[in-house]
Amino acid sequence: MPLPAPSDSLSPLASQPTPRRAPELLAPAGQWECLSAAIENGADAVYFGLDCGFNARARASNFHLDDLDSIMSTLHHRGVLGYVTVNTLAFANELADLERILARIAQVGVDAILVQDFGVARLARQICPQLPLHASTQMTLTSAETIAVAAELGISRVVIPRETSVKEIAKIHSQTDMPLEAFIHGALCVAYSGQCLTSESLGGRSANRGQCAQACRLPYELICDGEDQDLGDVRYLLSPQDLAGYALIPELIEAGICSLKIEGRLKTPEYVANITAHYRNAIDQAMADGVVNLPAKAVDDMQLSFSRGFSQGWLNGCDHKELVPGKDSAKRGILLGSITEVKPHSVILELQRTLARGDGLGFAGGREEGTQQGGRVFGLYLDGNSVDRTTAKDTEIEVVFGRGDIDFDELHVGQLVWKSDDPDLNRRLRRSYGGKDPQRCQPLDMQVTAIAGQPLQVTATTASGNTASDSGTEPLQVARNLPATDEMIREKIGRLGGSSYELRQLSCRIEGSPMVPVSMINKLRRSVVENLQKQSVTPEHREVRTDALKTLRMAPAGEVRTDAAQQAPTTERLTVLCRSLEQISAAAEFGIKHLYADFQDIRLYGEAIRLASEHQAEVMIASLRIQKPGELGLFNVLRRTPPAGMLCRNLAALAFCREQGWPAIVDFSLNVANDLSARWMHSLGAQRITPSYDLNREQLMALIDAVPAEWLEIVVHQHMPMFHMEHCVFCSVLSEGTNKTNCGRPCDTHVVSLRDRTGVEHPLQADIACRNTLYNAVPQSAAEAVSDFKKRGIQHFRVELLEENAADTASILQTYQELLAGHKDGASVWKELKALNRVGVTRGTMESKRDPLAII
Repeated sequence: MPLPAPSDSLSPLASQPTPRRAPELLAPAGQWECLSAAIENGADAVYFGLDCGFNARARASNFHLDDLDSIMSTLHHRGVLGYVTVNTLAFANELADLERILARIAQVGVDAILVQDFGVARLARQICPQLPLHASTQMTLTSAETIAVAAELGISRVVIPRETSVKEIAKIHSQTDMPLEAFIHGALCVAYSGQCLTSESLGGRSANRGQCAQACRLPYELICDGEDQDLGDVRYLLSPQDLAGYALIPELIEAGICSLKIEGRLKTPEYVANITAHYRNAIDQAMADGVVNLPAKAVDDMQLSFSRGFSQGWLNGCDHKELVPGKDSAKRGILLGSITEVKPHSVILELQRTLARGDGLGFAGGREEGTQQGGRVFGLYLDGNSVDRTTAKDTEIEVVFGRGDIDFDELHVGQLVWKSDDPDLNRRLRRSYGGKDPQRCQPLDMQVTAIAGQPLQVTATTASGNTASDSGTEPLQVARNLPATDEMIREKIGRLGGSSYELRQLSCRIEGSPMVPVSMINKLRRSVVENLQKQSVTPEHREVRTDALKTLRMAPAGEVRTDAAQQAPTTERLTVLCRSLEQISAAAEFGIKHLYADFQDIRLYGEAIRLASEHQAEVMIASLRIQKPGELGLFNVLRRTPPAGMLCRNLAALAFCREQGWPAIVDFSLNVANDLSARWMHSLGAQRITPSYDLNREQLMALIDAVPAEWLEIVVHQHMPMFHMEHCVFCSVLSEGTNKTNCGRPCDTHVVSLRDRTGVEHPLQADIACRNTLYNAVPQSAAEAVSDFKKRGIQHFRVELLEENAADTASILQTYQELLAGHKDGASVWKELKALNRVGVTRGTMESKRDPLAII
């Protein structure tokens, strides 16, 4: 926004730009040592999960509810904020347990919770309006338009998806008042968080429930137009390098980011200490100098804690080749050098970096083939002499390993060698958080008033705004020979060792040459510090309601906010999603009256509507799953030939339909998993809602029982959309370009699939905005559950096509029509179509290590 025009009433100081505020440094913690590592190395806030589920890192150690009091006391005592991750989807039958968990979180003074599920956000807001809600990156809020809708839930901060560039962040910031948080370091998911169904589709595990199986880190082969492509050693086509955005911190500050987040709740305490300390330094540099220049040694140290290779991710925009080089997917560390000679029991290395005894080394090789080797350095020999470590000047060294660690016959000259572990570095990192006394203290501003004839007064204020004061009981006497001075008071009042504070500023008012006894200064200093510490660990009073879930469920559902709402059909109705004009024509000719079009070329939508109308059928257009800044125009194009409505895959599309008065069908990508989410979508104008694919059969039945059946549309046949990515595989391996501006659009002319380790070839497609989706090659059918759905009143069923021709389209539709009519049973349908007999995930619930409600 432009600055206001100068005014005569403004003072010179008032007309100056508002000083920049340093962004919060937010560090991860999967266990107690990680919490200490974050505190001692400069984090302003820490985020962590609970082991009762509902957090997106189920494999982390996590904390129990009975840890919360001590966690928050520890954090607040040190001036650090604490955020709890409640960032998974919740099912209808879990909301009662979650209600009690959220109440406990609110009571102990947690500073915010991170949420993915719209229903969980509604529940938390109803339980405690004073508990801040941060929208997790898994809520997929990628634009000001999507944020505006989510803001209706009471969200107070949005974690921007990792796929957002600095320029896009700046644009979003200019269009919303919502505080924005961005990831600055750590592992990158190739798929949009909250939109990845790969673990679910291939292994029955839901990433939206914290059970990601990391299928993106596996090797894939590329088939283009039916032919295998020789990509050399490029095999890990979906495994991004790790994000290291330290150099872009000044730009992110200018773009409006309020918090910089380090990924890593599954990482070690040494990792947390290492990365937090370097980013504390980087933020301080950015605020002081406007640039960040970390020395090469600092970058090496960060890579030694964990690295698949560093990149700036999407922060500088899309460079698909840099993002996914594709040659490896595991932690490597730093490149040490290469082999110049292989001996029977040792190797000669040409060095690029220093090396010490005890360091861990890894030799380049094929991880999948088992040819990667590694071990610890047992001995180092320089010119025949044993040494403990090399220096920067040493360029060649003989390395001896422990007996049996290395098969030297498998090594060869020229093979690259990586330094994967540095015990000296780990020892230094552990010292940063393993001592008894605090390494990092809160700044404290103090005021001392020493006036002869009046009691000594001391006031202290923390950076967070807590204030404590105390005064002596007797008036100060006039000094005979050693009156109090600023220097004397500073030396005595600043003795804060052993506490978690350090003196930042001291303001002294000394009048009448008073004598100030040291014992009195010490007593008042201890008093105000103890007062401040007590304030810091005492949670603020919050209103916590005990009937929140009941209240939300008893509220009237409300009418759909659109003039185009339709009555439920009197018989079951089949809708069909088509991805080609051939499928549209075939489905309309078959007699399907309600079609969805999901095309790569937006120019074909008009023709799809025309073809359908020839058979008295209507076409709704499927929106993009992601809507980013500058893409609102895609909606406006549709108004030229208005469709019958829209299949809404993001909140911006739902808002657009509400503004236009178009019928809106909420799709699976909005992750409606419980009745509270469904009610909210209905209130926003959704005519029907497609439940999240994370629900298995039992959980889906529970949702159907919790809302009016006519609200829901069930997908009974589909190829599961596994990875949905900003990353473009077409550009990365089939083009000389780096992004959609110079790639030549190979997606328009080539048919591509990726072959996984089991030999299955999964189709890859690009959408209008050049985002890629990898679909499961094997269709999934809910045919066996259809009879139960019908008994519960479901009347809208959807078939989603992928690459089927007209004949296959007609065959599939005939099969499902016969199923709905009762002429075929579910088992014969999925067997006939060679589909997986599955609804959503195989294992939909998460096991808790302990009873999450044991202390409530």
